[in-house]
Amino acid sequence: MLFRANHNRAGLAFMAACSLFFYGYWKPAHLWVIVLSILVNYLMGGAIAPRREPLVRRLLLVAGIAFNLGMLGYFKYLGFFSHMFTVVQFDSFFDNVVNTALPIGISFYTFQQIAFLIDSYNNIKHRAYSFVEYVFFVSFFPQLIAGPIVHHAEIMPQLEHLAQRLRGARYVTRYLVPGMALLVIGLAKKVLLADTFGVYADGAFAVASLDRMTFFDAWASAVAYTLQIYFDFSGYSDMAIGLAFLFGLHLPINFNAPYKAASMIDFWRRWHITLSRFLRDYLYFPLGGNRRGPALRYLNLLATMMIGGLWHGANWTFLFWGFLHGALLAVNHALRSVTSRRPPVWLAVGATFIIIVFTWVPFRAEGFAVVQRFYYLMLGFDGVVVPQTYGALIPALGDFATVFNIRAGDVGFFSGIRQVAFTAAGLAIVFFGPVAMALLEPAPRRRALRSKLVPVGLGIAATLVFLVMWVQSNVTFLYFQF
Repeated sequence: MLFRANHNRAGLAFMAACSLFFYGYWKPAHLWVIVLSILVNYLMGGAIAPRREPLVRRLLLVAGIAFNLGMLGYFKYLGFFSHMFTVVQFDSFFDNVVNTALPIGISFYTFQQIAFLIDSYNNIKHRAYSFVEYVFFVSFFPQLIAGPIVHHAEIMPQLEHLAQRLRGARYVTRYLVPGMALLVIGLAKKVLLADTFGVYADGAFAVASLDRMTFFDAWASAVAYTLQIYFDFSGYSDMAIGLAFLFGLHLPINFNAPYKAASMIDFWRRWHITLSRFLRDYLYFPLGGNRRGPALRYLNLLATMMIGGLWHGANWTFLFWGFLHGALLAVNHALRSVTSRRPPVWLAVGATFIIIVFTWVPFRAEGFAVVQRFYYLMLGFDGVVVPQTYGALIPALGDFATVFNIRAGDVGFFSGIRQVAFTAAGLAIVFFGPVAMALLEPAPRRRALRSKLVPVGLGIAATLVFLVMWVQSNVTFLYFQF
């Protein structure tokens, strides 16, 4: 066994090599990107920490951050901003950038290493990391391509005790069984739920579909995408933590039932938790946070969330999505500063969920024409078109139908009762279902291990997942593109 007591280096080197192979398997031509990134950041961090000259330390930090942002900017954003340049001589260069595939996971491992450099500059106390440990920290495959954004202080101390965990008598009950359970649960969420909701959402969001859209199409597709991205990200978060458990490692929780949030502030404490933490600690606080008065606080929120939106993708719609969330957070904080009253929980959760449905529209849309059409229909400006099947019921609504322009017509992207039933089931799971992360707690884990139904349920779920994956062609992970 490669992991022996008090000697982890051989095991870490093997796992790091396997992780890099995993990364390069999808597109070997991009392997040099992460290898160069790891090498430069390790050398920069090692150069910054021991230096005492303020100017030299600052220059090294700026150079390191510039390198990381330069790599990210070239692959992810240069094509986005290329339309601002009109120099003909550079057209072929920009065309080449636009057509270059984005190295998978580059946004995640870039942010992780920026945090490492800033902590080295700020003299955050940590032991000296070996190169093997650092490569393992950055490249560990469960979190490499879709998060969570792991902080070095969360992983490096665990490496000192990894051999004891993997060779310990409690490995099976403490790590193997919960890890396998989370892996199966996450995969089931992804394949059985997220991909099905994706089928309901994809057609309506296409630009060519705008003229045929109706009120029900817009709402049904927006809610479908809201559930698709929920189960996609929730499933991947479960799988990442479950896979890490198989190797005896704890990754930070990145997803905590965010649609149960009672406010937008609460939502960002539950959704993509590690991204929120990074933006708060390494962007919002350095900008001044809430220390310079309410006006600058709200501007800092807007700037932070807009950068967070742009982090997700090189498109104006992502920037607009970040602006919406920044504005909503500012309004939320402003309301809390003037009143301590809170609405009933059910009302707060319901209102927050509706707002989130609206904000996911620009996140999914290909352009602002799609966003505009969705909002126009969802707000009822084109009336309410119900399927022809239910047209006979409209006269019974009387003046109500006239006032709200309710009429029968073709509803092209709404699948009727079948979609309603599946959506209702998805919402029931979201709001009333158990949280998979409970398996990380000792008491729920013991109850699950004692139950005879749990292994049966996991076996059925795993069988269904592999059967669906065998015949399904649209298995895609949304967060891989970020």
